[in-house]
Amino acid sequence: MNKFLSTLVSAFVLSAATSAIAADEYNQVPAGDQQYASCIAYSNRNYEGGNDRSPVRGQTKAQAFCTCMWNETPDDFRGGLAKFAETAKGKSTNRICEKHSDWSND
Repeated sequence: MNKFLSTLVSAFVLSAATSAIAADEYNQVPAGDQQYASCIAYSNRNYEGGNDRSPVRGQTKAQAFCTCMWNETPDDFRGGLAKFAETAKGKSTNRICEKHSDWSND
């Protein structure tokens, strides 16, 4: 029983560590991407704290949030990233990206 519990805990820790590492390794948004630029502008205009430092090296909270949204939405998504995060369909993606950028309403 102890061996099983130890294995289960080890697997959970490894899984959590792998997820945390992967979250910092999003694809870089191409220079001049209009969706990303619109997301930054909308986020900074409608929410407070977007220019604060995020846990992602070299990015503000708005940049980290929009990078996450850009990576987490389907490739064929053509709408506004920040506006999508406000919808019922975008709620789970919003939670992921708020956590990634350390930018939440809590």
